[in-house]
Amino acid sequence: MSVSTPNSTVIVPGAHLMAALLGERDELLRQVERAFAQTKILVRGNEITAAGPESDLVGRLFLELSELLQRGESLDLVILGRVIDMVRSDVSPSSVLTADIVRVGQSRPVRAKTAGQRRYVDAIAEHVITFALGPAGTGKSWLAVAMAVQALQSKSVQRIILTRPAVEAGERLGFLPGDLMAKIDPYLRPLFDALHDMVGADNAQKYLERGVVEVAPLAFMRGRTLNNSFIILDEAQNTTPEQMKMFLTRIGFGSKIVVTGDTTQVDVPDGRSGLAGLERVLTGIDGLTFVHLEYTDVVRHKIVADIVAAYETNGDKGAARPRGVKRRD
Repeated sequence: MSVSTPNSTVIVPGAHLMAALLGERDELLRQVERAFAQTKILVRGNEITAAGPESDLVGRLFLELSELLQRGESLDLVILGRVIDMVRSDVSPSSVLTADIVRVGQSRPVRAKTAGQRRYVDAIAEHVITFALGPAGTGKSWLAVAMAVQALQSKSVQRIILTRPAVEAGERLGFLPGDLMAKIDPYLRPLFDALHDMVGADNAQKYLERGVVEVAPLAFMRGRTLNNSFIILDEAQNTTPEQMKMFLTRIGFGSKIVVTGDTTQVDVPDGRSGLAGLERVLTGIDGLTFVHLEYTDVVRHKIVADIVAAYETNGDKGAARPRGVKRRD
């Protein structure tokens, strides 16, 4: 495989890769041409030549796509869009998309799907406390649980603690019957689902029974010191400032904390979110970092990213707020 300039020419190693590289009826090639409209792309056999102002980027793109295919990855329009974004940001897609975060048994490994997600995973590995802020669908909770399972497998921690403020999203559920687990299950279900996907339902249940995984409402954290634990606070935008301070001061020796939240979805009745202004207060503390995920990091259906982008463009102008609560930008 080689690239020459001033025109970029990529020799794809093996004609068998060309069909997957170009897509059915050349749909992937057409998407690349739309993304780099000022650059002419010519395909002859297993040779791809790009000529134009972004020929170097196009050459790098096809090199990266070829590398992904050789490593057993599949391509589609969604993945191609992410790869194009990474190449434009000078990030290596083949490094991001093929690096395992955690592998459990024979299941498919968990991997970052965007450059933003890779930064998030690296931040968790390198810091004691990581705040992940971003819209729905960016994998904040999913990747936090994956990193928690990885830390448990490597014996970096002895247990995983999952917590979340018990705040209802705009509707009252009323009295919930059952024991503590039954009562908090609706609030922690997204974290349960991620844990089940990582380790399987049977192992997740065993972890819960043995206390290796603990789930508790945020209010139950008061007065505790959490040592040798991986603690995840989900939906942190629904904490109060007092709750956030209480939670962050629970961390003990050998522990990590990941705090996830979306500041555009605050459901605290009076609008006093524990995340509001927190980055300004805590920035500069050694071992603590903030990671911002964007709509380009959304890995659900493409329409989710489009919805998030539309709300960002319009500044959530149509969102109703409780009476007496001022808009917080």
